[in-house]
Amino acid sequence: MKLDVIKLDSGKAGTIELSDEIFGLEPRGDLLQRVVRWQRAKAQQGTHSTLGRSEVSYSTKKIYRQKGTGGARHGARSAPIFRKGGIYKGPVPRSHAFDLPKKVRALGLRHALSAKATAGELFVIEDLNLADAKTAAVAKAVRENGWKRVLVIDGTEVNEDFARAARNLEGVDVLPSMGANVYDILKRDTLVITRAGVEALEARLK
Repeated sequence: MKLDVIKLDSGKAGTIELSDEIFGLEPRGDLLQRVVRWQRAKAQQGTHSTLGRSEVSYSTKKIYRQKGTGGARHGARSAPIFRKGGIYKGPVPRSHAFDLPKKVRALGLRHALSAKATAGELFVIEDLNLADAKTAAVAKAVRENGWKRVLVIDGTEVNEDFARAARNLEGVDVLPSMGANVYDILKRDTLVITRAGVEALEARLK
């Protein structure tokens, strides 16, 4: 598929041929959901924790004699049925991550890129060079191009001047091609890729 290449100042810079195997697929929601779940589970801290019976601060002395009280038999106040006792089978620190085949992850990224292309939310720009690399200049370029909540993907290395200028702008995120992922692509309204970024992504996903 062919797509126009634009410049940051909204001027045209020719066209580019995008690979149909990466940008021309019919997006599959089930596949995207699998990859997003894998990403979010991997990012989850899993630091939730409760104190078990052996961890609560209580004496281990038997609270009353075994027989003759007419009540239930208990060994200590740390039992789960007592107030402030230990929690039975409560959450403990653990990893929520699970395995997902590399082929599925790569296919999910292809479908995420294709979803943006299909929806008309994909733009290719020549580069991220700015004559005046300041936040106001980036904000003006984003505004004039009509982009909202935009993710910008550069080549193997991000243009440092542009990234620094865009750092304080809400709704503008910049990633290198190796950092491109399904979750970040889908949660933005607009995806902007440099010409170098397209080449790097096609080399990565072929």
